[in-house]
Amino acid sequence: MPPKRKKPMRLPNSFGTISKLSGARRKPWMAKKFLRYKLNEQTGRMISDYLIIGYYETYELAYESLLDYNRNPYSVMRDATFKDVYDSWSNGKFDKISESNAKGYKASYSLCNDIENKVFVDIKLADLQYIVDTCGKNYPTLRKLKVLFGQMYDYAIKNDIASKNYSEYVDISGGNKDSMGKREPFSQKEISILWDNVYRNRYMQIPLMLIYSGVRISELLDLKKEDIHLNERYFDVVSSKTDAGIRKVPIAEKVYKFYEEWFNHSKCQYLLCTENNKRLLYRNYYDAYWTPFMKELVMQHRPHDTRHTCISLLASAEISQTIIKTIVGHSGAMTLTERVYTHLEIEKLVEAINKI
Repeated sequence: MPPKRKKPMRLPNSFGTISKLSGARRKPWMAKKFLRYKLNEQTGRMISDYLIIGYYETYELAYESLLDYNRNPYSVMRDATFKDVYDSWSNGKFDKISESNAKGYKASYSLCNDIENKVFVDIKLADLQYIVDTCGKNYPTLRKLKVLFGQMYDYAIKNDIASKNYSEYVDISGGNKDSMGKREPFSQKEISILWDNVYRNRYMQIPLMLIYSGVRISELLDLKKEDIHLNERYFDVVSSKTDAGIRKVPIAEKVYKFYEEWFNHSKCQYLLCTENNKRLLYRNYYDAYWTPFMKELVMQHRPHDTRHTCISLLASAEISQTIIKTIVGHSGAMTLTERVYTHLEIEKLVEAINKI
């Protein structure tokens, strides 16, 4: 028989406590530090208030974290990522709520891929707003996402990870309350208006570049010139929200000249740039260009509507669902291991996009 695990020794006073949580957990060992006694307003009794240092796979790791915290109380928390905070918060939260509520929080967290590895204290309002504005979800889903942000910031502030609650200022009004977030593609008349105004301003080309590619706005803004193959009429999306999003996107002949002009115009590594040749970030584009353009052209659309427009146009042109999913990066087309593009397959994608 293997030797029994030695019982953990008693920890010194004021050192902190380590406890093992019930159930099958990946990180069952919780390390916490006593802070103070506080009044429970419901019972009228004084209760202990603890600072949760974290959750760990083994007792030894929990002990090391307490040791590090006692040496430097801020060293453990200051490098915590968005994912670290979510893991610690959810470990204590999900035992107290229903499975359906926990599932809702998990769904909201799945939208946060772009910031999950970012240090929590470095996350600003613009980062949270970017997630809201680019996830393409309806108002009820955005409301749940904002609740998740609020819960995480409450936890972070209580545990001295953050000092300011940016979730309070996140704007989810872009989700349509009346239509419950229904997204409308651009009409043919609206597309014609975009074409009529495309030469007034270089940045007016971008809505059409989005419509005739089906890419997410984040994918186009993240596109580097090294990943563009103008002669072959396609570009590579090398980073996306999903595995299916890693793909080759055909460049439609109608907007090819825009890609060519931006490629030659941009003096930075990205295809799209600011007037001073800096990387064009989402909030800068949305606030300085998209919103004024839509207002001037009397349209009510968000950038994600261009993606639905592309899908609608491809479907109207009787392009197969497999090819549509491959172009726009929807799940169900091919897995990463199956996705080996040949020259002929890229030509098929180009041929398909040129039909809209």
